[in-house]
Amino acid sequence: MTVHQNLIAGEWTGTNAAENINPSDTNEVVGLYAQASAEDAKAAIAAAKAAFPAWSRSGIWERHVILKKAGDEIMARKDELGALLAREEGKTLPEAIGETIRASQIFEFFAGEALRLAGEVVPSVRPNIGVEITREPLGVIGIITPWNFPIAIPAWKIAPALCYGNTVVFKPADLVPACSWAIADILHRAGLPKGVLNLVMGKGSVVGQAMLDSPDIAGITFTGSTGTGRRVATSSIEHNRKFQLEMGGKNPMVVLDDADLTVAVEAAANSGFFSTGQRCTASSRLIVTEGIHDKFVAALTEKLKTIVVDNAMKPGTHIGPVVDARQLQTDTDYIKIGKEEGAKLAFGGELISRDTPGFYLQPTLFTEATNQMRISREEIFGPVVSVIRVKDYEEALATANDTPFGLSAGIATTSLKHATHFKRNSEAGMVMVNLPTAGVDFHVPFGGRKGSSYGPREQGKYAAEFYTTVKTAYTLA
Repeated sequence: MTVHQNLIAGEWTGTNAAENINPSDTNEVVGLYAQASAEDAKAAIAAAKAAFPAWSRSGIWERHVILKKAGDEIMARKDELGALLAREEGKTLPEAIGETIRASQIFEFFAGEALRLAGEVVPSVRPNIGVEITREPLGVIGIITPWNFPIAIPAWKIAPALCYGNTVVFKPADLVPACSWAIADILHRAGLPKGVLNLVMGKGSVVGQAMLDSPDIAGITFTGSTGTGRRVATSSIEHNRKFQLEMGGKNPMVVLDDADLTVAVEAAANSGFFSTGQRCTASSRLIVTEGIHDKFVAALTEKLKTIVVDNAMKPGTHIGPVVDARQLQTDTDYIKIGKEEGAKLAFGGELISRDTPGFYLQPTLFTEATNQMRISREEIFGPVVSVIRVKDYEEALATANDTPFGLSAGIATTSLKHATHFKRNSEAGMVMVNLPTAGVDFHVPFGGRKGSSYGPREQGKYAAEFYTTVKTAYTLA
């Protein structure tokens, strides 16, 4: 089997490889992917630093053409790349193709942004002086991405970094190197100069640590666990570098008495269980008022009975496997904790077998939970959801905000008054009304508050806030 190598200074390199295993069929090896050393990471950083002066002054048309080529190829190969994503991460094939299309759209968007780079010319308060305000690239950007969106999250970090004239050292999650390798290969063939994009696959403790330790990285953008995010922050402060963190969530969905029951159940099922609950925007806390609680729980339970858990590549599958054995253990540990805490296991919670060996878990619904239980406070990152009964809207809002996280929040209601109040008073970076909390557009800001996020927002034109620095120039007329 061919080893997919790291890309350093425009050259493919590396023979020490690890297997990429399909979580839907653990007998299948998706591919062999090189494991970078700390020295490889240092070489990639040096290559990016050397390439920065020329790329930062490259023409906007050159950047546009390269990003547009990448977006076009991803779209043309959406079925192939979607299948690759489904095989390495366990997301169902339709979801995987949808994510691949989103990656293409992100490159398309930033190809356009490359032609819209702008500044300001303003008058000075002093006579005969002009003032120009411009944005300039930071330098070498370190990109560290998670396993749950193997093509979309790399796209929404790499595309703006390149668009605004930065060079990149990219470390994907070691569970899902295949889609990241494909992106690097596509951009390499699209015409990126040597050293502008460097791919170093491998362990975070080796590759990621080398990136954190380097004084030559001007900015790090990270999506992943809260604990690792704190390490990124600490090292970045030490090196006086810019950093951007997207971390955990314990997202609430409020269901009020006046909600459309069908809409509420569909939104809750999608938010909590699809993508196997492995989304930072997933709703794992369903906060339901007394008048609709019993009807909602009954309807959601019936909905869960219809959800098909199976091989991600199999037609008709609604939910694929958990990503790996370690995450499956985490999920089952939390199910045990929920029972011990006194929550009622209303549905699921069992390991299941399918035609192919994989990490299959029934969607799990707890009722009679409180907001003080660990299953209601800590991010599980699996198809495990708790229902919390509350008296009224005021208690629902207070419960929704009573969390150390603040990424996404939702409300199901037919009341314009409550919807408007919730949008204004929810302590989350993104709010959904009668929609799943997971599922966002690529051209608008993404990010949260409190323990979920730090730094400027990702995506859309707001990405410029992280990937550029502002310069103010004065000229005597």
